[in-house]
Amino acid sequence: MFSILLLLLVTTTTSQLVPVGGDDNGGVYMKKCLDKERDALLLFKAPLQDPDGRLSSWTADKHNCCKWSGVTCNNQTGHVTELYIKHSNLGGEISHSLLNLTYLNHLDLSDSSFHGNIPTSIGSLTELRYLDLSFNSLYGTIPPEFGNLTNLQHLYLINVGSCRVENLEWLSHLYHLEDLQMDGISLAKQNHWVDVILSLQKLSFLRLRGCELSQVMYPYSSFLNSSSSSSSIESLHLGNNNLNSSMYRWLRPLTSNKLRALDLSSNMLDGIPKYLGGLCSLETLYFYNNSIAVKFPDFLNNFSGCTSDTLQELFLSGNQLNGSISEKLWELPSLEYIDLSFNYLTVPSTYHLSNISYVKYLDLSSCKLLGPGFPKWIQTLKNLTYLDLSNTGISDTIPLEFWDMWPSQLIYLNLSSNNISGKVPDLLSNFAKRATIDLSSNNFYGPIPNVPSTLFSLNLSRNKFTGGISFICQIVDGLLYFLDLSHNSFIGQLPDCLWHFTQVLVLNLGHNNLFGSLPPSIGSLTQLKVLYLFKNKFSGELPLSLKNCTSLISLNLGANKFSGNVPVWIGENLSGLNLLILRSNKLFGTIPLQLCQLSNLQALDLSMNNLHGSIPSCLSNLTSMVQQGGFSQDVQYYRNVTDNSFAFETYVDHAMIEWQGDEREFFSTLKLLKIIDLSSNNLIGQIPYGITNLSDLVALNLSRNNLSGEIPRKIGEMKKLLTLDLSRNNFSGRIPSSMSQMSLLNDLDLSFNKLSGRIPTSTQLQSFPPSRYNGNARLCGPPLTKKCPGDEESESPPIIGNGKSEGDDELWGWFYIGGGMGFATGFWIACGALLLNRRGRHAFFQFYESFKEWVCVKMVVVIANLQKAIYIRSL
Repeated sequence: MFSILLLLLVTTTTSQLVPVGGDDNGGVYMKKCLDKERDALLLFKAPLQDPDGRLSSWTADKHNCCKWSGVTCNNQTGHVTELYIKHSNLGGEISHSLLNLTYLNHLDLSDSSFHGNIPTSIGSLTELRYLDLSFNSLYGTIPPEFGNLTNLQHLYLINVGSCRVENLEWLSHLYHLEDLQMDGISLAKQNHWVDVILSLQKLSFLRLRGCELSQVMYPYSSFLNSSSSSSSIESLHLGNNNLNSSMYRWLRPLTSNKLRALDLSSNMLDGIPKYLGGLCSLETLYFYNNSIAVKFPDFLNNFSGCTSDTLQELFLSGNQLNGSISEKLWELPSLEYIDLSFNYLTVPSTYHLSNISYVKYLDLSSCKLLGPGFPKWIQTLKNLTYLDLSNTGISDTIPLEFWDMWPSQLIYLNLSSNNISGKVPDLLSNFAKRATIDLSSNNFYGPIPNVPSTLFSLNLSRNKFTGGISFICQIVDGLLYFLDLSHNSFIGQLPDCLWHFTQVLVLNLGHNNLFGSLPPSIGSLTQLKVLYLFKNKFSGELPLSLKNCTSLISLNLGANKFSGNVPVWIGENLSGLNLLILRSNKLFGTIPLQLCQLSNLQALDLSMNNLHGSIPSCLSNLTSMVQQGGFSQDVQYYRNVTDNSFAFETYVDHAMIEWQGDEREFFSTLKLLKIIDLSSNNLIGQIPYGITNLSDLVALNLSRNNLSGEIPRKIGEMKKLLTLDLSRNNFSGRIPSSMSQMSLLNDLDLSFNKLSGRIPTSTQLQSFPPSRYNGNARLCGPPLTKKCPGDEESESPPIIGNGKSEGDDELWGWFYIGGGMGFATGFWIACGALLLNRRGRHAFFQFYESFKEWVCVKMVVVIANLQKAIYIRSL
């Protein structure tokens, strides 16, 4: 009887267990998930958009939800304990059904596309120890019900959306909280937030970047109470809050001898108080992008306390530090990571260092007065793994022994944007796995010898290198993400080893003398985002395999000798393209209608080919040329900084664009350009009426074709056009009166058509020289000297007469305003993005010289137009 009861008990228990791995005899068993919790997960999934099929395993016919993707259960009870759906494209609102997962202790919905309010029901999951809702599009108030999560140890609410905190009191109930990160959530009204933080006795990591702390009006009495409390914080991050030095009075209660890392970056601080130099555990100080303007040795003096013995990482980039890089820096015995970039520092010519082999990371980039001689003292840093001397004014050769200083240990070497000359020796010896080498924008010459087989990034652009590029075939392990060999004198064909580069994101071989057809292996680069082959001698048809590169956002094959039709698969397969440049080739046939499917396209250049047929009317489907704002042409990825850490890297795409009759190279401003250039082909027919719907277009060039018919009468609705060239066609009829509304137009060419009638009166159209209207025999009115029928000899031209009426004065005022607006718009397209983008600073220095020339030219044009107008006005 006992054996029967035991058998029944075992049968009842095991009926709810399922094998996990192994056979029936040796496998491990776990309980199935409970029906109630499975149903809760299905309800959570139901309203969500899941384009990547991340939750495809979540189906009602798969009863054991413990086997679903992202779900973890307790092996003994079957309760769902973890929900991990990070890095997904899931969209929709977070369902209240999660409250039925009462045993959930880990919830990670970060890096997704959830929107709506944060459900208050999350506050019912009292077993939660880990909660991450970061990087979503949520809005509303952070639920005060979060205060019920008294077991919570880790809370991540970084850039969750447009959320706010009405009252921070709920936070004080999270007694077990160890890690709190709330970047981007406004605490501007939380005057007692320091007291709340100090009440969390177990809190060791606090991150409040971009929380508007500069607007907090903290009562002084609270500081006294807070200062008596003992903070447990070991890592404190308060960057990007517009804080000034008055903040140090309330910072002190949060700092104790337990503090190991302090981030005060991207604020408005003008110094470091001495008490921070007495923090005897401080190892890392992030103080970059502040407004400090002191001599560097004076700044170091405040580290006279015990911090000088513990400090390992010092990041001071982007301040106004001046003077010499004092030898006191090297007296900090534990310092391993040093970033002094983007300051005004010099190095004494009598710089002698000894016993500083501990330094591993050194960034002196954009310290303009480091050169002109190469700093040989760098070679005393025997343990370097990261070295950045870019844009430091070095005009010298590099000692040969430099290239053998760090055998197999350099992870990052950047010598770009200097004036360094000489040959580059064998690069095999110095570099570790996944290394970055950037020698761009110098005067290196000669062929490239051996390169490491495990490179992550190689940039040799804008030098004088010669020979073939077969050396890239030595990079064979598939780790390469970035390759830029542009603006050199490389010759030969593209090797067929491209299939090695399965991870490469950017391939730039432009401005060389490479020739031959593109190998089919180029289609193996399925992760490629930027392909730049501009200005070489490539020929033949574009390989069909290129359609496999579906991640492309920028395809620039201009100024080569490619032939054949414009492939239809560009429109069918490369749907993410933002930029397509095929100009100055030998392409023929018609413009395929499939290009109209490229809804993200904002730059289309098919000029200087042999295309025929009409302009597709469906170009109005290029919706990015209608919508305000631009798509980013930048490519972002992570690269190694040390063996254990990574940095965010941004490649700023660039392109040569035909702009107002000149070829110009655009960098960061490329994302602001929305252009169509179909000039110098054999196109016929009329301008499609729908093209006037492209309201965000800034440049339209249809010149040098055989187009006919009238200029669309609503073309004036394209009010953002800066340049319009319809010259050397067969357009007839009148210039549309709507063009008088195009107040931003600063370059217009309608010459050599069959236009007739009076040129419409506006502040812009009369400002262009007569040559822009020449070749239209029946055109009349200013700025042409030909009068229109009915004009009396004594009558002054409408816009330049001697009348002194109020209307004339107003019109002249608009003329000056219009000229200024045209210049201002062009100016901001050239530099506005650079001033706002910290990550574009290196691109700015490369762009600076050509930019100065461009600004000068535009100033001359505007001044000349104004002088011309003043002269005519005085007649």
